[in-house]
Amino acid sequence: MSGSQRREQVLGIAAAEFADHGLHGASIEAVAREAGITQAYVFRMFGTKKALFLELVGTAFDGFTDAMTRAATGSGGLAALSLMGAQYHAMLDQRTTLLLQLQGFAACGDPEVREVVRARMAHMWNTVADSTGLDPVAVKSFLAFGMLLNNAAALDITEIDEPWAAGVRTRIEPGLFEHITSETNR
Repeated sequence: MSGSQRREQVLGIAAAEFADHGLHGASIEAVAREAGITQAYVFRMFGTKKALFLELVGTAFDGFTDAMTRAATGSGGLAALSLMGAQYHAMLDQRTTLLLQLQGFAACGDPEVREVVRARMAHMWNTVADSTGLDPVAVKSFLAFGMLLNNAAALDITEIDEPWAAGVRTRIEPGLFEHITSETNR
């Protein structure tokens, strides 16, 4: 296995470990064991456990934001928001990505983690605001619904056949946001 292939392998294994256990609960020993390498090799590749976590959390946010950007390319306003919403909803099956975002938020008691997560959240906010041209209240509402989907991923609601879970899985239609503006929020 080449160095880059090994790195990708370890990133995949570590993503699942950190998504399930968070920064402090994840085990580099478990990651190394599953990859068939030593802990020392993991640390040689990434430096520290926190550095590996930050790379994964940053990638989870950036990949997600980039996917929404691609979805909305060439449109604006509520049409862009609808395309971004469809992309966000489609990401429910990428549970590890959403859990890594949640683990990032959960670890914000650490100033270094907080700084990375703030920067990624700002990038996500700016992407939605710039792509749609909508006001802050609409952007906030959209991202709030998105964070509900992150929580739905944590609860693994795709496995639950109950009315409340079906309600959470319901796709938000763009018409919902037509009246959500700073002006109507006064």
